Amino acid sequence: MEHLKIASDNYVAFTFFIGTMAMMAASVFFFFELNNTSKKWRTSVLVSGLITFIAAVHYYYMRGYNLQTGDSPTFFRYVDWILTVPLMCVEFYLITKKAGAKIGLLWKLIFASLVMLVTGYFGETIDRDNSVLWGVISGGAYFYIVYLIWYGEVAQLAQNAGAQVAKATKILGWFVLVGWAIYPLGYILGTPGGLFGAQIVSNPETASHYMDIVYNIADAINKIGFGLVIYSLSRSEEN
Repeated sequence: MEHLKIASDNYVAFTFFIGTMAMMAASVFFFFELNNTSKKWRTSVLVSGLITFIAAVHYYYMRGYNLQTGDSPTFFRYVDWILTVPLMCVEFYLITKKAGAKIGLLWKLIFASLVMLVTGYFGETIDRDNSVLWGVISGGAYFYIVYLIWYGEVAQLAQNAGAQVAKATKILGWFVLVGWAIYPLGYILGTPGGLFGAQIVSNPETASHYMDIVYNIADAINKIGFGLVIYSLSRSEEN
């Protein structure tokens, strides 16, 4: 089992380990706070806990896979994202529901997130020679989500849902605009297309390591941060 130990210079495995512990700790916190949360926000806090719990389980397996093989656990990462990213989009629907959000908005957000993820997976694994094309399609779906949150239905509903909801939606919007933008950076570092056709990191193995580190940091910030914003909203609305 010697090869499963994390070497002091193995920053990829270290970030997987930190990600696992951080996500699990966040899950425990959100789940334990459910009984102290008002009924109207309980589902939102529960979803936050589910997001970090699903991520923690996947990070545990991704860490083991990376230590055993030295490869990037791309498949397991995308399974994690396909489960957690739509749930993050569900949060926007839940917090604007009382302002009249319709089920159609929920499906728009979920569909766009799935397009973003599926095309990203194709570009990273199945059709790497056309990674730029798949990256553009994935980016288009991402910017559609950004539009809905900043200028579209989500933004309009948030303004009618009260000051606290509007504030929380704006903070979550920044997570999507800035925090989620880290994922395209990892995609650029790890695919042959690079940036506008120019490979940023020439060594594929090094590029894969950079990609994993970027993704791991982004996941911890975005998923835990999302949940903390929802938790803060549930408390501010009670006061």
